[in-house]
Amino acid sequence: MRDKTEPTLESMAAAAGAAAEDHVWLDVIHKMDEVYNDLLKYEVALEEKNAALEDSQQFISSVLTSMSDVLIVCSRAGIIETVNQSLLTLIGKTAEELVGTSVFDLFADEASRRQAQHHFAGHPGEMLHDCDTRFKGTAEPVLVSLNCTPRVSAVGKLLGMVVTGRPIGELQRAYQALRRTHEELKHTQQQLLHSEKMASLGRLVAGVAHELNNPISFVLGNTLALKKYARRIGEYLDALHAGMPQDECERLKKALRIDSILADLPSLVDGTVEGAERTRDIVDGLKRFSAMDRDVRERFDLVPVIERAVHWVEKAAPERFRVTLRLTAPMEVLGSPGQMQQVVMNLVQNAVDATAGLPAAELGVSGQIESGEAVVAFRDNGPGIAPENLGRIFDPFFTTKPVGKGTGLGLAISYGIVERHGGELSVANHAEGGALFTLRVPLAT
Repeated sequence: MRDKTEPTLESMAAAAGAAAEDHVWLDVIHKMDEVYNDLLKYEVALEEKNAALEDSQQFISSVLTSMSDVLIVCSRAGIIETVNQSLLTLIGKTAEELVGTSVFDLFADEASRRQAQHHFAGHPGEMLHDCDTRFKGTAEPVLVSLNCTPRVSAVGKLLGMVVTGRPIGELQRAYQALRRTHEELKHTQQQLLHSEKMASLGRLVAGVAHELNNPISFVLGNTLALKKYARRIGEYLDALHAGMPQDECERLKKALRIDSILADLPSLVDGTVEGAERTRDIVDGLKRFSAMDRDVRERFDLVPVIERAVHWVEKAAPERFRVTLRLTAPMEVLGSPGQMQQVVMNLVQNAVDATAGLPAAELGVSGQIESGEAVVAFRDNGPGIAPENLGRIFDPFFTTKPVGKGTGLGLAISYGIVERHGGELSVANHAEGGALFTLRVPLAT
């Protein structure tokens, strides 16, 4: 007989079936765990992408809100899809009122509307740059510079247009203000130039008065002599017209010295004309110097300009001041002779001031032609320029003179004049002492 504790075939089969069923359930549970883990990973990734999308939308929204230019996104038919805050502020409407409406309704006049419709209908895939048009504003039409760019899909299909624009009213006002400021600056600069010129002219009054005194005195003396001669000739002619006998007329003619008067008249007239011409030349020179001739450009010889400027300053300078001229003639340049004369006068006057304390003041002016330029050197025998002031000597309002003795504009204005003539004005201390100013101006070709 079999022992009752030994397993039977039925029990063994049942046990095997139970074991197989447990194994299947374990596989199912394991698969469910894997699916659940995958779902968790997908959920985390989805949340991260959603957060990134929200950040991107917030970023785009903040950028659109911060844009000062207007922005309109519309379809191919011109239906507004998106706008930014600048456009809403410009026309005084809300986004809800604009989205879904036609972009052409934004234009203030028919001409601007037709222009936009022509571009959308005829050239929808082309860019449009800086097209001036008028938008409806809150109170009045606003001039806007528009740019249109096509908006395409990933496969290159045209979806619509992106329209950007900038109100140019503020730009125009800013430009007009800038232009007014520039014109005022130019006017002020011209006034400074003329003021410095008048200051230089004022310093030369004594020399010019002496220069005018000689020919005027000469003309006055000749005029008095001519007046006396005219009275004698008139007396003689009256006697002739009265029928005075011939012998008495001869005696009167000798007494009045009519023959000497007639012989002296040509020289008196010539002298008077010469004195008047000298006076005229001096006055013309003063007029040319004082004229507002900033834009004058003519061909002239620099040598007589230098000689005239030196002569005038030297006349007004102390007797101990002497100028030595060594100039190569001619030196033809292009520009304004009046302005170049002012430059030379400023440089010579600067030498006069620099040598004020010396018993024997000297200035050497030498000129020659070098490499297509007229080069003129002004060297005085003064103490020179302090090294720390060499770099500032042409700065406006910089001066080493006492208060009330100089404006600090003479050399600065001279530097600007030479620069406008295409030349260069430089300064240095000479190796043997004194200051050395060098003027370079291109020759006229």
